[in-house]
Amino acid sequence: MTDPVAEAVLGSRAEAIIAADRHGHITFWNPGAERVFGYAAASAMGQSLDLIIPERLRQRHWEGYNQVISSGRSRYGEADVLSVPALRSDGSTISIEFTIVPLKDAQQRVTGMVAIIRDVTQRFAELRELKKKLAEAQRT
Repeated sequence: MTDPVAEAVLGSRAEAIIAADRHGHITFWNPGAERVFGYAAASAMGQSLDLIIPERLRQRHWEGYNQVISSGRSRYGEADVLSVPALRSDGSTISIEFTIVPLKDAQQRVTGMVAIIRDVTQRFAELRELKKKLAEAQRT
């Protein structure tokens, strides 16, 4: 990589950045993905995205993934953010938010996707606790 800006962004531990091919096999796993999900890049590369998708959500994930592959569009690429649970290497579940960028070849065919992911587990826990306290306060 020769672009220092791209190198700094892609090499950051702040955000997880993951790329996958048309079939959902991981082709890029940055240091942020190592931090968020707990897998070293060498372990994640070439694996299915099922590595981080809870089993109960896989069918819905793959339906959405294949829709983006076939259409070339995702509502989660600009203003909307997708919030879902994800799996870490230790089997624990975390809450993530992410955007998706379809990767296209010269003929504008989708060749894969990049996801920019943030771990929001702590924020979601704090929000749940606030909602719980509000509900308790409204009951009393």
